This record gives sequence, C-alpha cells and structure tokens, in this order.
Amino acid sequence: MTPPDPEPKGFDLATLLAERGAERYDLHARYLNHQLPRMLHTIGFDKVYERAEGAYFWDDEGRDHLDMLAGFGVMGLGRHHPVVRKALHDVLDAGLADLTRFDCQPLPGLLAEKLLSYAPGLDRVFFGNSGTEAVETALKFARYATGRPRVLYCDHAFHGLTTGSLSVNGEGGFREGFDPLLPDTAVPLGDLAALERELSKGDVAALIVEPIQGKGVHAAPPGYLRAAQELLHRHKALLIADEVQTGLGRTGDFFAYQHEEGVEPDLVCVAKALSGGYVPVGATLGKDWIFKKVYSSMDRVLVHSASFGSNAQAMAAGLATLAVMEDEKVVANARATGDLLRARLEALVDRYELLYEVRGRGLMIGIEFGRPKSLGLRSRWTMLQAARKGLFAQMVVVPLLQRHRILTQVSGDHLEVIKLIPPLVIGEREVDRFVDAFTAVMDDAHGGGGLMWEFGRTLVKQAVAGR
Repeated sequence: MTPPDPEPKGFDLATLLAERGAERYDLHARYLNHQLPRMLHTIGFDKVYERAEGAYFWDDEGRDHLDMLAGFGVMGLGRHHPVVRKALHDVLDAGLADLTRFDCQPLPGLLAEKLLSYAPGLDRVFFGNSGTEAVETALKFARYATGRPRVLYCDHAFHGLTTGSLSVNGEGGFREGFDPLLPDTAVPLGDLAALERELSKGDVAALIVEPIQGKGVHAAPPGYLRAAQELLHRHKALLIADEVQTGLGRTGDFFAYQHEEGVEPDLVCVAKALSGGYVPVGATLGKDWIFKKVYSSMDRVLVHSASFGSNAQAMAAGLATLAVMEDEKVVANARATGDLLRARLEALVDRYELLYEVRGRGLMIGIEFGRPKSLGLRSRWTMLQAARKGLFAQMVVVPLLQRHRILTQVSGDHLEVIKLIPPLVIGEREVDRFVDAFTAVMDDAHGGGGLMWEFGRTLVKQAVAGR
C-alpha cells in the first residue's frame, strides 16, 4: 500500500531561524566562503547578532554594539528605517506588474528624475543592481561613446570586483590570478602630468576616479578633479566619478565631487546607500549624448540591460531613501557630525605617538597609525611591521569590538589605517562613545603591556605561519 503524501510544510521564516539559526557559522563554513568564518573566529569577531536598528546591533546576550561600518557604506540611513520599511511593504502590497520587460513602469522614471535633481549637468540614468554593475556600465558607455578602448584609473583605487571593474582596480591583491584583464592603465591620484602623458596617446576613453578613495581614505588634491576634467575634455575623453561609497551625503555634500567648484563628470556611479539598506541597486548617471549614442536605434534598445534592473522594490527603496535624506536633513547631519568626530580625533594626534594622522570629509574618516619615537613602543611597532604591515590597525579594531562593542574595519590590506563610515544618522552620543573607546584603546597601546600587545604577538605568529 502506497503511504499517503506527507502534508506540505510550507515556509515559515521564524521557525526556520529558530531551528537552524545557531548553525550559522557551520553552514557558512560548509557551503559558502570557508575562509570568512575562519577569519572571524581567529580575531574574535564571531558574534551572534540577533537584531539591529539605526546605528546599533544587539547580540544574543542583549548587549548593544555601535556600528561604525554601515555594511561597507550600504546602511547610510542605519538599519530598518521605518520610512523605507513602509515603502517596501507598500510596494509589495500593491502587486505591481513588475519586470514585464515590455512596458514602462513609473517608479524607475520617478527615481531617475529625483536622482538627477541632485546632479546638474547629467540627464539620464541606467539602473542595475550593485556598485560594480554601475561601474561596468560606465566603462562600456565611455568606450562606446568615444570609440576608444582604454580607461585610466588611479593607484590604490577600488571600483569593484567583476572583470571590467577589476581592470580598473588599483590594488594588486584583488587582481592577482584573474588575468588577463582589460588593457587599462593606472596613474597616480593627483598627478596631472601622468594623466596628460596617457591622454596624448589618443586611445583613452575616460578616467575613472573616486573623489575620496575608500582604500586609505585619500582625497583627490584640491583642484585635481577640475583640472583633470579639462585635460580629458581637451583630449575628447570622459570623466567618470565613482560615487558608490562617497555618494548620497557620505562626505557632507550629496556627491563628493561637488566639494570642488566647476566639476561636472560625464558619468557618475551610485549604489550602496541608495538601497536604503534593503534592496540591491546601482545607478549610472550620464549625459544625454552618451546615452543617445549607446542606444542609437531601436535595434540597440537592449544593447545594455540588467534582468533585475529597475525592479519595483529597489526603486521604491531608492525613492524612500531620498525622501528620508531630505526630510531628516541627513547630508547636513553627515557634515556636522563628521566635522565634530574628526575634530575630536585630530585633537588626539599630539597626545599619542602611535597616532599619525586623521583625515577625511563628512562621515568618511581615516585614522592612520605610524612609527612611534620612544624606544619601547618603537620595538613593538617594528615587530609588527616585520611580520606584516597592517597588524597594528587590526590590534585596534579588535579591542574596539571585544571590549567596547564598536564595529570598525581596517581600511585595506597592508594599511595601518582604520576607516570610519558609520550610518549618516549618528550624532553626538555616538561620537562620544567612539572617542571614549578609542582613547581607552590608545591608552592601553601606549601603556606598554597588557592584553593588546599580547594579542599583537598572536597576530604576528599567525602572519608568519601564513607565509
């Protein structure tokens, strides 16, 4: 006798998480990137976060953790902003005829119109799903519009990890083993002579540049973007501004290139914070003539597209995000709070030998450490540097989380720089908490002993063993 079919179980998210949530690190090690849980276990970052709101997480013991990382900049409004949540509930409840591919829904046009209102001189938008897709779009459009093959990028730049974006990534560690890439060329950030030498060869389509580089938090020198733009246009090449991390208020203006008068890029890449922290989205803003050249006939109507581009959920999240930014004056808050945080940290530079420099704009701040003068500290610093550059910055990041429940990141491999890119909604309370914690960690580091340097010796052993 055939047994009856089992009753369908359906799907219940809360039940699934209750039953299997404790397996999170094992599941990741077994089925995803196995090195991620290994790394988190090693440095003590293997926390169990249960919920989040605004600029805070809460762990499984109910303790709050201050987020100074914002999901690498995605959580510009913090987590679970009620306006964005409501917009997503509303768009799901509306049951729209989304992604038919053969109609024109209103939300993409409305979001494009709103985005372009912040970017005078730009006329059209292509929507994809991520920052690297926004960069890929800009590279393709620049090559097609100019008829030239080569794109210039800056040393130490980060523009994404798909093949085209990787070709303009200035960090060798990301590129290693993925050759051959596109025949693009690096120039030093701020070096106009190097830029002009490459442009004189006549095959350059564009220069792509982050107004403030995420790796190390290095800003383009004053006047560089405008001078570069003039050189590019003189040689019939384009300026691409990568605002994936710096855009949407991060640096205290809506776009970071707007800090410099007279800069009007031909293409601008946007993503991260536009998502509202919920739905992946990327956007490439550009001049009308570039789009019209790419989409030059009805035969070319789908010559560049994205299967999930312009989906209703992403468009609703983007529109809600921009509404919140206006209503809550988020850009002005990023400028004022960033100025306060940077000033408080700059005041510590003369106090601590190991603290070299504080730099940045708005709520994009780099804290760089450097070689101390006193003999005892210098010997410890030399020990770390001999094993692997960047270990001291990691020594700071770990106690900030483990002792003070503040999440930060080292700004890049082999860099003694911590990058702060918190949600743009933080205020004086969060500034006080971070500065107090950072001061305590610096006091410990300069005390010459204790748990911090003991952890440093552990990092040295791991670095040497990994060679």
